[in-house]
Amino acid sequence: MTEIHRFIASSTALLLGLMLLLQMPSVYADDSFRVVASIKPVHSILSSLMRGTEGPQLLVKQGVTPYNYQLDAKQKQDLKKADIIVWVGPELERFLEQPLAALGPEVQVKTILDNPRIKVLPSRWNESHRDPYFWLDTRNIIILIDELTRELMQADAARAHLYKRNRDALYMRMAELDRRLEYGYRGLKSGVGIAYYDTLQYFEQAYALKIRGLVAQSPLQAVDAARLLDGRTKLAEGYYSCLLAETNMKMPDLPLLTGTAEIKRADLDSFGNRFTPGPDLYFHLMEHTTRVIKDCLKQGDTKVAASLESEPAAPLEIGGKFMLMDHNGKLVTEKDLRGKFHIILFGYTFCPDVCPTSLQTLTLALSKLGDKAQKIQPYFISVDPERDTVQVMQRYVGYFYNGLIGLTGSKSMIEHVAKQFNVRYEKVLEPGMEPDMYIMDHTASSFLMAPDGSFITKFAYGISPQQLVEKINQYIP
Repeated sequence: MTEIHRFIASSTALLLGLMLLLQMPSVYADDSFRVVASIKPVHSILSSLMRGTEGPQLLVKQGVTPYNYQLDAKQKQDLKKADIIVWVGPELERFLEQPLAALGPEVQVKTILDNPRIKVLPSRWNESHRDPYFWLDTRNIIILIDELTRELMQADAARAHLYKRNRDALYMRMAELDRRLEYGYRGLKSGVGIAYYDTLQYFEQAYALKIRGLVAQSPLQAVDAARLLDGRTKLAEGYYSCLLAETNMKMPDLPLLTGTAEIKRADLDSFGNRFTPGPDLYFHLMEHTTRVIKDCLKQGDTKVAASLESEPAAPLEIGGKFMLMDHNGKLVTEKDLRGKFHIILFGYTFCPDVCPTSLQTLTLALSKLGDKAQKIQPYFISVDPERDTVQVMQRYVGYFYNGLIGLTGSKSMIEHVAKQFNVRYEKVLEPGMEPDMYIMDHTASSFLMAPDGSFITKFAYGISPQQLVEKINQYIP
């Protein structure tokens, strides 16, 4: 990934300089070097970097968020004894503003949002304010790893070699997580969820996602009445597939928002409240965030999901002449598609989720149509002819609808057919993967064609079997 490569390149000079610190005398005894972190995600990164030491102290403990936190007397004293304090900034941890301002110069206070190397986004509610949820972009954490390593090595030079070793291990683990997250979100470019609190801006930008609705900025601000009414109306109309909440962040206006509408609720945990503090917490937090959002976006049972990509193009723009081989080795041309309605999907047999989901949806829909299904012939056209041979296609289509026909062909013919249907696809090989383990990004829509070969409409990926049945019934008597 280009971002990671740039990070590695920019880190080389920094690390060479840091290695010089290995020769410096000890500044602190092992039992007197104290590092304090404000919240769990930051504490987790410091815990990884400080493996083999007493580790950092965490301020905001289990079951609460920075928005409703107050320091106890012992924590106030611990701040005065600390050598380094790492916090996000006043936008998030207001409870720390006065205590930190009162500390002497002997305590190093590191405000992450003030670091020019960190990508800090403006608030979507007030551009003069900063969005504090920087850690939900793993590339920010990759930068932060080097920043914190430098601070630790300078402040505790006797253990600089330990921090350097921990940094290298954490860096590789974080780079691998970043690759997995980007891979996991290929093809999910927008969503039909509504988030009660605006915590996901960094995540959305990092992984090309878009949560369509927002209710409130944070628990510190009152919900705007007009925004609340708009969300309630769209929920009632089935516009959203799920509501994204935050663990341990109360939603006082939730009854007014939802009314009588039934909505799937999914709980994010941006502060890691449900996870044990320590080196693994950040990874658990990000994996949980990924799973919750993907489950939400794949729900696909809303009016929006059914209408995405469903605008029909002009008939002359879809379809045309072709020659392909079916999964039994028989030549198939556009003439063979005459006489029945056809549903055509593009994909590939190595597809991890989109294609199996679409084909299973089609199978269930056709089974619900009863005798009407006899009027429809489904086709699955591979966009991966290098791996999808006739034999591979034959095994694959057998897992789905009994009448499904798989089509493959030469690379040039597949390109030709894809252009006829305005289908886009691209081979993607992740860094470090075997050459034959690539994935194919591709258009996930399906196309309904008339018995004379003309285009009727297309259906969006994510449509439910029942919605597909209803759509088909609109066009097939």
